Amino acid sequence: MAQKAFLHKLLGTTPNDGDIQPKEIISYSIAGFGQNLICTVIGSYLTIFMTDAIGFPALSVAFLMLFARLFDALNDPIMGSIVDRTRSPWGKCRPYLKWMPIPIAIMTIACFLPVYNSSKLSFGLISAVYILWGIIYTVADVPYWGLSSALTSDTYKRGNLLTVARLACTLGGGLVTIIIPQITAFVTSVNTAETVQRPLAFTYFFAAVAFTVIAIPMFYLGFRNTKERMTDNCSEVPSLKHNLKLLFKNTPLLLIVLSGVLGSAKMAYAYTGGLYFAKYVLADVTFMGMTGEGLYTIITLAVVPGGLAASLAVPWFTRHFGKKATLIWSNLMGSAVMFIMFFVGYRSSTGLIVALVGMVLVGIPQGFTNIINYAMIADSVEYLEWKTGERAEGICFAMQTLINKIGMAAGAFIGVLAYYMAGVTPNNPGMLDEKGKDILWAMLVLLGALSMLFTAVPMFFYTFTEKRQKEVVAILAARKAAQSNNEQ
Repeated sequence: MAQKAFLHKLLGTTPNDGDIQPKEIISYSIAGFGQNLICTVIGSYLTIFMTDAIGFPALSVAFLMLFARLFDALNDPIMGSIVDRTRSPWGKCRPYLKWMPIPIAIMTIACFLPVYNSSKLSFGLISAVYILWGIIYTVADVPYWGLSSALTSDTYKRGNLLTVARLACTLGGGLVTIIIPQITAFVTSVNTAETVQRPLAFTYFFAAVAFTVIAIPMFYLGFRNTKERMTDNCSEVPSLKHNLKLLFKNTPLLLIVLSGVLGSAKMAYAYTGGLYFAKYVLADVTFMGMTGEGLYTIITLAVVPGGLAASLAVPWFTRHFGKKATLIWSNLMGSAVMFIMFFVGYRSSTGLIVALVGMVLVGIPQGFTNIINYAMIADSVEYLEWKTGERAEGICFAMQTLINKIGMAAGAFIGVLAYYMAGVTPNNPGMLDEKGKDILWAMLVLLGALSMLFTAVPMFFYTFTEKRQKEVVAILAARKAAQSNNEQ
């Protein structure tokens, strides 16, 4: 009993009130942890697997990443509409956590098969596999995030749920970025540039298998231990055309999407671009026993303290300042920090120290945004229901996964394009000249600063505040009570 009471207090839930319970929050978050093990393996390492382990041309890989991710993002509204059309004993969202883990696992491993070579045939094959992976992953990703709005209508409990879930997602992604660069850096160090490709290919393959096997049972836990409570009263199955029309009636959601798209380049350093920078620019830098590629772990971990602090502080900041103000001012601060990092540069020890401290500070807006975006989209579901009578969680949360995928597309494209523009010779850090290093730096940091600045702009026009959301929830409850009385 004492343990349950502690969990209720920690997670902001109440026992036996018919609302979300700690077991659901924990299970949902564990599913997110597993999901991000797979997502990070693909998002951060497939590009370097293709360029440095297989030897595909960088420009071809850059445009593949851009096309595949944008194509995948455009599928999200379709999947969202499918979710909203789903009628099952388990609800609209949960069934996909049961049905999709095995197909996702198969396609993830298929992306890293060590049988690929640098031929055009292999490039075409891996391109098809990667595009298919994106489609299959979307079938689980959209309903996973849509489920958060179906578990509770309380905006603060929902915020707590998403805080814990996003922390788990960050932990899952962080675990991958800690382990894989250390292994691949060792593999690179004990092989020559001419002989390292095959060992690297097998290293990425075994890493993909290991993380996938760990992740799959976590999806099932999220399915089994959650309950969809928030449903609409519409018995008709909506069409895709109808759901797309609903999107344009959801003004708060459109502003969130615009903010996310404008901010799509701010995380380029966290994807392959940061890994290329560590491997080819910091090849001669040693810090905490790590050199070159291994320093990518430091780059990604540097964001963690600020991101963790911000994530834990989301409930306090949103209660005292609101989601809108927290999102705006944290991103403006992050943009200023990245501009300072860019102008100080990376060539001196002072510059590297400023960059390291800057990455810690940049983690703050990332931590806020990672949670607040999801919470605001969940709130917009109530806005849509108030305005139209339909909840449409699937199509609404499809917009968040669309934002995520556009961000991944931008991050991968910018990173590999910078790799190409810098004139990198795979697995030969010493071949990169000073101009090439500057190109990598500018593409990652300057574009990140501008993107973070643009993130804040649409939020100045956002008006669906916490106070208004509570009013709308009360109106919806009164509507449902009146409808129930009329039916009796």
